[in-house]
Amino acid sequence: MIQSETLELLEWYRLCQHLSTFAATKLGAIASLHLQIPASQAASEQLLEQTKEVYQLESRLASGLSFEGIQDIGDSLERSELQGILAGDELLAIATTLAGARNLRRIIDNQEDIPILTELVAELRTYPELEQEIHRCIDERGQVTDRASTKLGDIRTELRKLRSQITQKLQNILQVKSNAVQEQLITQRGDRFVIPVKAPQKDAIPGIVHDTSTSGATLYIEPNSVVPMGNQLRQTIRKEQAEEEAIRRALTEKVAAVKPDLERLLAIVTTLDMATARARYSLWLKANPPRFIDRQEQEIITLRQLHHPLLVWQQQHEQGHAVIPVDLLISPHIRVVTITGPNTGGKTVTLKTLGLAALMAKVGLFVPAREPVEIPWFDQVLADIGDEQSLQQSLSTFSGHIRRISRILNALGTGEQGLGTGDREESHPQSLVLLDEVGAGTDPAEGSALAIALLQYLADHAQLTVATTHFGELKALKYEDQRFENASVEFDDATLSPTYRLLWGIPGRSNALAIALRLGLKAEVVEQAKTQVGEASDEVNLVIAGLEAQRRRQETKAAEAQKILQQAERLYKEVSNKAAALQEREQSLRASQEVAVQQAITQAKGEIAKVIRRLQQGTATAQDAQQATNNLNQIAQKYQPAPPPKAKPGFVPKIGDRIRISQFGQTADVLTAPDEDGELTVRFGIMKMTVKLEDIESLDGQKPEPITKAKPAPVTPPPPAQPVLAIRTSKNTVDLRGKRVADAEYILDKAISEATGPIWIIHGHGTGKLRQGVHAFLEQHPRVSRHEPAEQSDGGSGVTVAHIS
Repeated sequence: MIQSETLELLEWYRLCQHLSTFAATKLGAIASLHLQIPASQAASEQLLEQTKEVYQLESRLASGLSFEGIQDIGDSLERSELQGILAGDELLAIATTLAGARNLRRIIDNQEDIPILTELVAELRTYPELEQEIHRCIDERGQVTDRASTKLGDIRTELRKLRSQITQKLQNILQVKSNAVQEQLITQRGDRFVIPVKAPQKDAIPGIVHDTSTSGATLYIEPNSVVPMGNQLRQTIRKEQAEEEAIRRALTEKVAAVKPDLERLLAIVTTLDMATARARYSLWLKANPPRFIDRQEQEIITLRQLHHPLLVWQQQHEQGHAVIPVDLLISPHIRVVTITGPNTGGKTVTLKTLGLAALMAKVGLFVPAREPVEIPWFDQVLADIGDEQSLQQSLSTFSGHIRRISRILNALGTGEQGLGTGDREESHPQSLVLLDEVGAGTDPAEGSALAIALLQYLADHAQLTVATTHFGELKALKYEDQRFENASVEFDDATLSPTYRLLWGIPGRSNALAIALRLGLKAEVVEQAKTQVGEASDEVNLVIAGLEAQRRRQETKAAEAQKILQQAERLYKEVSNKAAALQEREQSLRASQEVAVQQAITQAKGEIAKVIRRLQQGTATAQDAQQATNNLNQIAQKYQPAPPPKAKPGFVPKIGDRIRISQFGQTADVLTAPDEDGELTVRFGIMKMTVKLEDIESLDGQKPEPITKAKPAPVTPPPPAQPVLAIRTSKNTVDLRGKRVADAEYILDKAISEATGPIWIIHGHGTGKLRQGVHAFLEQHPRVSRHEPAEQSDGGSGVTVAHIS
């Protein structure tokens, strides 16, 4: 009972109503209005995972999850099981619901990283054959179609024929008896075709009168000549209705046969819709997913910038005031928090906000607070908020509070082992207790004593208790028991009004007199009241005021530090982005340079190939070879990369220069140049001193170039020349006998360019001109280091050995 009272006190049902507006189906809206609170933490975590996955899925899909076509078919399923016959529109609703559920499953199956939703829709059975059969037999208006059965098609063909015959007969009568009819019109009364006849002329068209106009001037008569056809039409209509009923009965039986699966389908779709409503409501609230913590593991309750969800709704939809958030950071050893401060300062709103946050986390909703959101899983949320005064039950305010608190204590249980101040494991339920104005409504001394006893009992038996009070004695509990903590709502002395901010660790001041003065109470009355309060109370208020001022200074410094940190983070991000951009630009330039080099190499190869082709065309001469060599040298100079720039010489101090001495931060004049030990004499002011090069710098910040002592180069004997073992083969032998000198030069140049060692040139003795031309060519060739006659065994003076470098 007390838990249902708590839901009413926290206005939980208003929140459920807001949640229901985000549901896509009627079933989801109804389920949201009657939201069930889970009985286990595992169930709450399951709901939270569903909400997270839908939240993630909705961010991927352009239009979100679609529940189009899904309807509340629960009553139809119950009627089908009771052998009732479903109407056409009910059958059509079943078919569209099956199609909508299949579409939902298809959307979810096509996504990744949503295992909870994938597992949920895996159980869906959508019976496409049943859906197709319903659409075959029922049209979009819920009417049975002609194609539903051959018999129904024949009956409707006969009906159309009869109607055509009747209308044709009546048309003939209207033309023949035009003077007796009121107007040329064929209409129906019931399932009978009639024509309007003037009352005085009723004998002109004998028949059955089925209706009369309001004035009595017109009679609607079914002529006797069409009565037999009308009777036949009525009988055929009965046949049509019977056949339609038989078709709908057959479809209903098919629905009843799979009723359990369809009920499971409805449950799954409703679960999906509720998860979607939770995700969309959480997104609208700008809320964040909570994490359930274990205070036994020394985890802190963390709810920063916590907003009251109903006030957020009021602000957005009813143009309410801006919502001021609260910060709740409660250490694991704290069991009771007492909130003090002026009336209308936001104490009660803080209680309700915390209670709603705990309930929202339990049902799988995100909590409207800044990340991280960390809160225990409370199996009970119990509250005594507001005035329970009742004239009918003869209950005073105090009596109402006591009765409700009694129910809270009974809900907690009276036989558990208390916590005390030790670290024993809790055996009581993990309960959150919210008490508003604890101990109020009676004598202050007794009320204060009762409040202290009650809070000490709750410290032993509840996971967390948050209570508001005006009793000063409760403020001292923090200093007697480490499980207690003080908090207060801030009061602005300048405007004499509350700021609705929650301050931790500082009890609230008594501002009743200041508020009374602001509200218009006579000043002399307030002054008289101040004299009654006494100096001790004034001193306490001054101490509290000092603490509040100190708290505000610390918060200001913390805000400034946070701002500096944010600036540093922003600058770091900017520098990182610029560095990344420079690196990317460098890579781009390097890539473009590599492309340019490759293009240059390709172009150079092409030009070299042209030179070679010109040499290969016709008879090459030495002049042609020399010209080709010059062309290749020009190509090399054209495409050879420019040498890197020489490094600029470092700063060298000279006599008369002005320099800066780093360690003193003083400028000085150089009196002597640096010696080989890197020391020089300087003067600053009237002082002279010897300093080292590494201790000075130029006025523009350049460091001097260090003096390196020349070391004598070690004398190392040249390595002995290693004899090269050269073996004559057919590949390193060139036979020029019988060639002209010009031809021989061309062949020699080619052989030298391909040689990797000495080559043997056979020129013979002859007249000696070929030998002289070969020697002259070898002497001017850059690759030939020396040449000499071959050994007698290799040809003697008729063969020249050229050594290639």
